[in-house]
Amino acid sequence: MERPQQVNVDMVISERVNFGRVLCPIDLLPDSGEAIRYAAFFAKTCGAELMICHCRGSAQLADPDAEGSLLRLVSRAKLKGPSQRDRVLVMDGDPVVAILQMAADKRVDLIVMRSRSAQHAGALLGSIAEAVCRTAPCPVLVTHPQNHEPGEATAETLLRRVLVAYDFSSDAELALAYGLHLARKNQAELHLLHILPGRARIGALVVPLSAVPGFREMESRLRGAASEMSGLTREIKHAVREGQPYREVLAYAEEQEIDLICMGASGTGFGLHALFGSNVDRVLRSSRCPVIVARPLRPTMPLAC
Repeated sequence: MERPQQVNVDMVISERVNFGRVLCPIDLLPDSGEAIRYAAFFAKTCGAELMICHCRGSAQLADPDAEGSLLRLVSRAKLKGPSQRDRVLVMDGDPVVAILQMAADKRVDLIVMRSRSAQHAGALLGSIAEAVCRTAPCPVLVTHPQNHEPGEATAETLLRRVLVAYDFSSDAELALAYGLHLARKNQAELHLLHILPGRARIGALVVPLSAVPGFREMESRLRGAASEMSGLTREIKHAVREGQPYREVLAYAEEQEIDLICMGASGTGFGLHALFGSNVDRVLRSSRCPVIVARPLRPTMPLAC
């Protein structure tokens, strides 16, 4: 029998994961300081430079002292490193276009931003965060108001379990690289989850999961990947489930008390190309923990925003 394809660990932990610059767009609302602290945690974890930006938008709604407000928020966050004025940036124009342009111009490696979605499951993601996730030139990490913040938890409890939704696509490999990198930095558990289509029914009977076509192959590939990465972080677990990918990812994250979900922006069953209803969209809207949407770095500005 042909040996199942395994992950090249050297490639997974290579220069594909280089968090040199982290960009945190904020909107100057009262809880923006928590968003800054969250971004600062990830920047510190990855040894990255943190840049914080605000877009004034239309002149009618602009804060006349946006830079001062931004500096006060940064000051209250008590960030270490470069001077506060050197790390803040104020922009004008459409927020989505400005954020994407800055991410491209500054060669940002990760955007960390807060969702402004409603609290109930299934609510639409805030339009700015949603648009940035769809067209960013780099991975995007989306946090939610209900997430635990660094001000409420220590580094040891903020990232204890990292889940990678893994469908063996190229973007899923990137998601795995980011998940492994962050799990190693925090000595967290790493979980690999693959979703198969729903089970076939014969009358009232349901075919056992172990009999679903592809189950044994996928379980073998996940086991091989986990074995190859063993010793790189505290513990690696793997699981194969069946059903709607977004439902299974969310259910697994709840059951295992996951602290961070990593997903590829595109791939088998996880694509982010539909306007509404894709699996990535639904995980972003309903997850109770932060989500990284992984994609290859693109140093140039996207043609369409």
